[in-house]
Amino acid sequence: MKIHHPSRLLCIALLAAVSALCAHSQDFTNADTLKYYNALNFKMINYAFEKTLSSRIPAYLKDSVRPDLWDRAKCTTGKAFRFATNSRSVAVRYNLLTNMHMMHMADTGIKGTSLYIWDEDTHSWQFVNCNRPRRIDSPVRPREDSIQSKVYVDQLDGKMHEYMLYLPLYDGVRWLEIGVDSTATITQPVLNSPRAGKKIVFYGTSILQGGCACHPGMVGTNIIQRDLDIECVNIGISGEGKMDFCMARAMATIPDVAAFVIDPVPNCTKDMCDTLTYEFINILRRARPDVPILMVEGQMYSYAKYSGFYSKYLPQKNYEFHKNYLRLREENPRNLYYVDSKNIYGPNNDGTVDGIHLTDIGFYYYAKKLEPYLTAILNGKKVPHQKEVNKPYPEIK
Repeated sequence: MKIHHPSRLLCIALLAAVSALCAHSQDFTNADTLKYYNALNFKMINYAFEKTLSSRIPAYLKDSVRPDLWDRAKCTTGKAFRFATNSRSVAVRYNLLTNMHMMHMADTGIKGTSLYIWDEDTHSWQFVNCNRPRRIDSPVRPREDSIQSKVYVDQLDGKMHEYMLYLPLYDGVRWLEIGVDSTATITQPVLNSPRAGKKIVFYGTSILQGGCACHPGMVGTNIIQRDLDIECVNIGISGEGKMDFCMARAMATIPDVAAFVIDPVPNCTKDMCDTLTYEFINILRRARPDVPILMVEGQMYSYAKYSGFYSKYLPQKNYEFHKNYLRLREENPRNLYYVDSKNIYGPNNDGTVDGIHLTDIGFYYYAKKLEPYLTAILNGKKVPHQKEVNKPYPEIK
């Protein structure tokens, strides 16, 4: 007979208790008692081209872009649904596109969904809950069968409340449904938030896309959307923010744009920053001369200062990007602005998980860095900190 050591038995008991606690915290009520509605029947926000779950870029670009760019544009980052309900329980269920996993980012951020409620006491959006996605690694159960479900909260007061549901940052969804009590009312939102009309369009890299926020509500564009009460379109495409001209032409067709925020440097080489920046920005300027453009230079990775290579190479990329900004500004200074990388993810570089991609605190600092510029643009005020960046940078040899 096998004899178990007392400490081993204790560990087993503790693990069982923790598992039971996690299982209990995952669901508040029986999801099968709820009635589910297709989320596409409600207001979608933060999208640019079509009200769809399938892609963040137009379908006509499929044959014009690299396969990796097309595939990664299927991630639903930034997109959200707005609705109102008097249900005492609010839930979600959806089918993930890939059910992917990464070692440096929480699954709740990669493929979770975040629920926010409009709080009448503070007159602000307050985070409620995020689901913990199930991983399906068994070959017997293909990823196509990855249906996620979550009851975010139950035993509400039965009054009508406004909600915002953010979609996954690094995965796509085949379909998504919102669950409420079978006798409850669920309607289109009444509250005009984010306010209807103009939107800010962000273009960039994996950092902009949301790597590595702990849940979808904490990506920088979603923080800015809530803070400034304006729709923010996220066209951050992991590894593929390389200033493809076809992407600029597509972005130029988006209606009702208050500003373009261009943040591609981390995905670009020094030569790309030199040769592509001018025409990429000019495509937008020629098509939309009245829309302000905010160029954001690449951040200094946390380890760059201590690296003989990156301490020179990253400033060289920014030098080329900034040089093109000065060229564009000399030709036409109207509606063109620049953001330097100083403290863009925190004064002590604590805002990064791997030296490059951001944590929640990093996205907080990123949002706070950009918000004064965007607030000035939206209010027709003088954009700050331009005197410093309108001078040539010293070239790094």
